[in-house]
Amino acid sequence: MSLKHAILGILAIESMSGYELKKVINASVSHFWSADQSQVYRTLAGLVEDGLASRRTVAQENRPNLHLHTITDDGLAELDRWLASAWQPQPSREAFLARLFFTDRMTADQVMKLLDAREKEIREALAVLETIPFAGSALDQVAEIKNLLATHRQFPEDTGVDDAAPESIQLTEIGHVLRMATLANGLVHAKAELEWLADTKQQLERITS
Repeated sequence: MSLKHAILGILAIESMSGYELKKVINASVSHFWSADQSQVYRTLAGLVEDGLASRRTVAQENRPNLHLHTITDDGLAELDRWLASAWQPQPSREAFLARLFFTDRMTADQVMKLLDAREKEIREALAVLETIPFAGSALDQVAEIKNLLATHRQFPEDTGVDDAAPESIQLTEIGHVLRMATLANGLVHAKAELEWLADTKQQLERITS
């Protein structure tokens, strides 16, 4: 997967600006795919250049112009091509585990500090995941996205663009179930890692105390 395909997937749901995309990424897919603002804008520019998305400027009342990006037919075709392609196993690279593997060169206190830092990181990630609604329907998710976009959209009436009208957001019950499945995956992995960290700490305490 690339950020390009993640953004195409989001644009297939609703046209958005780069700023809005970053907010949606943070609120929906950050537990398995992250990107900073510059990466989002750079990828969007590439999508427009390749004809996979279009860009138009919409004037807002009392706010800066909004540069809306919309997925094109070619963009939808590329998204569908990627979704239909055979799954290829991805190489696993776990920076934390690589470091832990060699940390016996450090003192027991240093090892424990490393484990504590990882635990803090996972607990913070888990806290974010637990703020995402884990119930409801696709219509509820539509409302969530609408509210997210409406926080900084203010279109004049003559633009013909509604402030994130629910009917313009394409979500299905199947899509909702699958998106919640990715959230469940993140929750399960975070909780399992916290259990593993606690067990590892106990083993270290037994042999170093």
